[in-house]
Amino acid sequence: MADIVVVFHSGYGHTQRVAQAVADGAGAVLLQIDGDGKLPAGGWEMLAAADAIILGAPTYMGGPSWQFKRFADASSKVWFAQGWRDKLFAGFTNSAAMNGDKYATITYLWTLAMQHHGLWISQGLMPSNNKAATRESLNYVGGYGGLMTTSPTDASPGEMSKGDLETARAFGERVASIATRQAPKV
Repeated sequence: MADIVVVFHSGYGHTQRVAQAVADGAGAVLLQIDGDGKLPAGGWEMLAAADAIILGAPTYMGGPSWQFKRFADASSKVWFAQGWRDKLFAGFTNSAAMNGDKYATITYLWTLAMQHHGLWISQGLMPSNNKAATRESLNYVGGYGGLMTTSPTDASPGEMSKGDLETARAFGERVASIATRQAPKV
């Protein structure tokens, strides 16, 4: 079994719900970035020990939240020591609009992983893009580079699309499957 950590920031609870679904699918541990952009005690050690790191942030104004970016900037100490070199990475984001420039956030997460010399795991699901598709279909938002979910601004976290949450679970399962194949043999 691979050691997988989902490190994320959530401003209103929607991204946290996605993080939980991803973690459920991956058998992963959640590591939440707080409102000041900091990890809890022992957070950096958890990431150092992980076989795979799944990055998650809401998309605000075309990019990740400032709290996530503060965490990313703080990871420069790990970068300097090459502490996450060859780790597996994946990423997800949530925003209110169907597009919402989510791919800019996925690109930011991918770039962060590449700067750490990590190996990126894509969404791995075909989009639901035929006439029979509904909002409850898997990968209805149509992400390839990472998981993208949508929550209308007037929807509570409890009202999130079941299709998005099932897509998040499937994404977690994909990361776990790949991380298990890649985990060092003891």
